[in-house]
Amino acid sequence: MSDPIGGEVPQQKADVVADAINRLLTELSVKCAKEEGVRDYFHVAVVGYGATVGSAFAGSLAGRDIVPLSEVADNPARVDERSKKVPDGAGGLVETVVNFPLWMDPVAHGGTPMNRALQYAESLVAAWTERYPASFPPIVINLTDGESTDGDPTTAAEAITAHATADGAALLFNLHVSAAGGTPTAFPDTADGLPDSYAQTLFAMSSPLPSHMRSYAASQGQRVSETTRGFVYNADITTVVQFLDIGTRATELR
Repeated sequence: MSDPIGGEVPQQKADVVADAINRLLTELSVKCAKEEGVRDYFHVAVVGYGATVGSAFAGSLAGRDIVPLSEVADNPARVDERSKKVPDGAGGLVETVVNFPLWMDPVAHGGTPMNRALQYAESLVAAWTERYPASFPPIVINLTDGESTDGDPTTAAEAITAHATADGAALLFNLHVSAAGGTPTAFPDTADGLPDSYAQTLFAMSSPLPSHMRSYAASQGQRVSETTRGFVYNADITTVVQFLDIGTRATELR
């Protein structure tokens, strides 16, 4: 994950992934904020894998697995300042400083024990579906540089999607950030054109997008069909963020 990600502006994969996840947690918190506070429409786990496998939360949430969103919103590890360009009201852009909450830090060392990470995720999914059998099923979003270093992850992936709630099977989406080159691909409905066996395995492991996610993906300009899968290859930062947004469009919030 220390390699650069694809796209016009090279960035380290680990930095892109950490920024995208931190931004996603911010947007989820804002989306679920009501007058009385942040509602727990989501429970969130962030699992890191490399030299170790386990919770990637930092700060006061370190070591926690599944955390209600209200607790996540209230407990960022720290708040950084980032530069952002905004409209100046006269047709141009002006640079300003904004707060950027951080719940996890980029880490890029060790192998890619995807098999063990998915087994860890499966244990969380199993416990959650047993506790909340009437809820929308869990969504596991696997962000990876692709090559599993501890064996074929297919069986572990199948174990995740074998769990279900009353609304359907658990979903597994994969985002492959590769330095191997090849044409960036988002939400394909076939493995044709994917550059290697790692991308093809991740595509095969990915769940088809439910109809409401397909509709949202189409509204964002993605070409989708009934067999479109939750898989993105060699994405740039814009596509990474869009993928995470589509992947967390679980249901209409009430």
